[in-house]
Parts: sequence; C-alpha cells; structure tokens
Amino acid sequence: MTRPRRPTMTDIAKLAGVSQSTVSLVINHMSGAKVSKVTRETVLRIARELGYPVERHAHPAAAQTRNLIVYLTDELTTSPHAMQTIDGAKEAAWEQDCLVAVFATRGDPELEAAVFARMLDHPALLGVIYSTIFTRAVTVPAALDATPAVLLNCHTHDRGRASVVPSELLGGYTATMHLIENGHSRIGFINGEHWIEAAAERLKGYRQALSTADIPFDPVLVRAGDWQVAAGYEHALSLLDLPQRPTALFCANDLMAIGALDAARERKLSVPRDLSVIGYDDQDIARYTHPPLTTVLLPNYEMGRWAADSLIAQCRANPSSKAIIKMECPLVARDSVAPPRL
Repeated sequence: MTRPRRPTMTDIAKLAGVSQSTVSLVINHMSGAKVSKVTRETVLRIARELGYPVERHAHPAAAQTRNLIVYLTDELTTSPHAMQTIDGAKEAAWEQDCLVAVFATRGDPELEAAVFARMLDHPALLGVIYSTIFTRAVTVPAALDATPAVLLNCHTHDRGRASVVPSELLGGYTATMHLIENGHSRIGFINGEHWIEAAAERLKGYRQALSTADIPFDPVLVRAGDWQVAAGYEHALSLLDLPQRPTALFCANDLMAIGALDAARERKLSVPRDLSVIGYDDQDIARYTHPPLTTVLLPNYEMGRWAADSLIAQCRANPSSKAIIKMECPLVARDSVAPPRL
C-alpha cells in the first residue's frame, strides 16, 4: 500500500499564491520578516488544512533562545545617571548576545503592570533588571515572583533578590578623607535632602572620616540642599560667612559644587588656594569647571554592566545567585583641592 505523500512548503506556496521563501518565513516564525498578517494567517491555515506539521516548527518558549532583558526604571529624565546605567547594561548584554528593552514607568503602577503583562510572557525573555533613579528600598512587584530579576540602584529589606547599589557611605568617607589628607580640619558639608538614602549615607561617610581623624563633628558646618546649583551657591555663602569659615567644602553632588564655586568667586576666594571644593557624581561638567572639579565617581555605567552580567549568569549558570553588591565610588582628583593656606 502506497503511503500518502507528505505536504511540502511548495504545496502550501502554490495554494497560498506566495513564494516558498515566504512560506518558510511564516512556518519557521522568523522574527523581523516583512509578511503581512493576512498572508501569515493564510499560509498557516492552508498548512494546517494540508496536514503540514506547523506546531513542530513553532518554537516553544522553553526552546527559544532567551536573549531579551527587560530593563524597567521609574525615571529617565531627571539626570544623566539613568542613561549611563542603561548604556552599561546594554553593552554588557550585547557582548553576550542579549538585547535590552527599556521601559520608563514614572512610578505609575498601572503602566508598570501593563509592561509586565506584555513582556513577562515574551518567549525570548531572559529576565528583568528592575531599576530606580534614587537609591532606595523597594517592594518587588508580585508579578516578578517567578521571573529572574536583578535590582539596580535599589534593594529589598530581606535581601531576597540580587542587587547592586553604590557604596555611598564609602564615597562620603573617601571625599572627606581626601580633604583631611590635604590638611583640612574645618570642612563644610552641603548635602541633599535628608530623606534620600544617598544623602543619609554620604553624611555618615563624612562623619566617619572626621571621627577617623579625631576631628569633632560640628553641625554648624552641615547644610541640607536640594542637589541644584542654586542651593550649593546659597549654602556655600552661608558657610563662608561664618565667623570661623571652613577651609574646604564637600558638596554631595557636582551641581551644588558648581554653586559653591560661584559662591567662592562672590566672596573673592580663589579655589583651591583659599578654599578647596569637592563634588560627587563625576558628571561631564565637572571636568570643565574653573578649576576642574575634584569629585567622587558614581559608578552608574559599572552598575549597569554588573546588573546585566549578573542576570545572564543567574539565568544560564547559577539560578540561586542572590549577590548583594555595594559598588565602590572612587575619587576623581582634579584641581579644586589643595592644602589650606597658613
């Protein structure tokens, strides 16, 4: 008895009125193929009517190459930090044949839920990088319970997820110790809002450095700003107008340090001869101030790379990994710090 001939892609192409290559693209679910929805549906219908094994050619989610990383952040536009972090994640992912899709939710839980609804079932999804613009503790959305995820610039109280944050306390300590090592003992500190985790940690680092050098902490030398140039300017003026003014200012970000430089000029003080100034973040503008600003690097790019590398390793090699990383914030020495004048 002669066995019936199995249908071929050529048979499907003839009945559908398309080329065999078009049938191949549809049957093999090739991404990026410019095939209309109507043509795709026609090819699949005819294939099933002829008994062609369409399902055998479909790629089940488990069998597909999982190379898509969803990067979810609450904000992109408030500073350059987010883009630096994304660049790090994208480059690390690309080196391992993965792509990063970025979604900014502006903290809207409905938008966040919509992203999860669309993306968590994506057959190519490897995992999620969950990021925040301000370093803080977060509650990981329940939607991610069954999805590999790494937290970037945020963390959980129970340390139940892999995460990377900057070592802000060490950064504050490093900045203050650099001033102390240059001979300063009366150091003003212009911080950000106290409720922001980074500001609280940088203040701790400032105080620890003073304690290490046996310099008493003087609350008169501390100001709470808002990360903007104007706040740096105003608070620096108030510190420089003290009866016993500081010989150095540590500003908790570069923008406030730029304001401090303006205040020094206002008071006819030369930086660094009369006043040393140090910033934090190492934004691009820090190298173009007059003089170029000594600062502390916020390792956004390196954190992004670590998050992508860690997520890929977690998915491909070590599913139980829950590494908790505090990444070093190194000093970037330029020309705005010098020993105080005697």
